[in-house]
Amino acid sequence: MRLISAVSGVQIPASPPFHNSATSNTVYKILLNSDKYVIFDVETTGFNPQHGARIIEIGAVLIEKGSMISEFKSLINCGKAISKEAQKVNGITNEMLSGKPTPEEIFPDFLKFISKSTLVAHNAVFDIGFLRYELSRLGLGLINGYLCTLKMSRKRFPMLPNHKLHTVAKHVLGDLPENLHLHRALDDARLTAMIWMEMVKKEIP
Repeated sequence: MRLISAVSGVQIPASPPFHNSATSNTVYKILLNSDKYVIFDVETTGFNPQHGARIIEIGAVLIEKGSMISEFKSLINCGKAISKEAQKVNGITNEMLSGKPTPEEIFPDFLKFISKSTLVAHNAVFDIGFLRYELSRLGLGLINGYLCTLKMSRKRFPMLPNHKLHTVAKHVLGDLPENLHLHRALDDARLTAMIWMEMVKKEIP
């Protein structure tokens, strides 16, 4: 099921078309000052797309001027069985994917949802890597610049025992939101968005 609630007629400013993470200070500051961000998360059948793992769930939150505007979510029937290791992490079963949309249906819609917004993810290398792999299978590409809350939290909070999403969230937000399902794509995207909005307040001068 997809939840797409975009504001029609709004021109979305283009983020710089950098294919890599923001490594230089100049690129970082440009991306950090974007008007729109899409915070997203994926759940997968395994841990490496180069070993055949696929995306089975995607969730995203569009943030504009500090407010959550709309969301996108879907389970994805990629035609590949979920590994036991991945199922232990996300709790998604093969039965849950039966009859769900295919990658061919979901990813073109996701590209429309993100448009040219700057992307944000927790451990972005993982999520971006999987997203690029899925898009490449469809003959599509990704031009969006992206930022990583994992890298930001390691720099900002070196004292934490680890920088997993829930650890950073507890440190930044205090109590976690009720009815939160960690390791499900939309809830992880929502939590990452909350962390992002708190951390970015101190990043932008």
